[in-house]
Amino acid sequence: METNRVSLITFLAIGFASIMVVPSPVSAEMYVAGQAGVNFADRINAIGGTGPQAGVAGPLADFDLQNSITYGAKVGYFPGHSWYGIEGEVFHTTPHIKALPATASLAADPGIHLRVTTVGVNVIARYPGRMLQPYVGAGIGAAIARIGDTPTVRSDSDVAVAWNVLAGLRTFITPKIAIFGEYKYTGATLKFEGAFGPDGGFSGNYRAQHILGGLSYHF
Repeated sequence: METNRVSLITFLAIGFASIMVVPSPVSAEMYVAGQAGVNFADRINAIGGTGPQAGVAGPLADFDLQNSITYGAKVGYFPGHSWYGIEGEVFHTTPHIKALPATASLAADPGIHLRVTTVGVNVIARYPGRMLQPYVGAGIGAAIARIGDTPTVRSDSDVAVAWNVLAGLRTFITPKIAIFGEYKYTGATLKFEGAFGPDGGFSGNYRAQHILGGLSYHF
């Protein structure tokens, strides 16, 4: 687990560094942006036990998630006014786990606080219009997730490989300032191996849909 985390962090550091040190000819385009919106979180599904909980009779029920606010920032680079570029981003959301019913081995839980911060690098393809720029992209990164203490769960954290696909539209309101709207679908497999203390933990597939808007400044 620790080796995977170190490899993932190294990959992301190289990705962000490549964005910042790419040569910047006069025709190159760079931008910074802030974004915010809503996370319409899906369920955490394919729930399974870890440690002593592995193999518990089930399957365990999916975990319903609450919708929440998403916010973050991004930095991007396009060589010239080309159709393709690279973008680094970070965004944070709190899709708390709703109340859980009792199972054969666990008591009912009123809900679990969940925080997810995603750091990633995306490859972007766009139409390089002067006023309107529709775009699509896909990327990979790290989901840094943490659950809080409850009567049945201990606080725990995980750093997992994350992926996303996205589509959006950017509109320039001045030659250097643009507004944009974006749809993003993200996923990761989260493992909270210490959630039940000496009794082990759980894992599951996290999926979320984000509707975002933002403002970007282009250099």
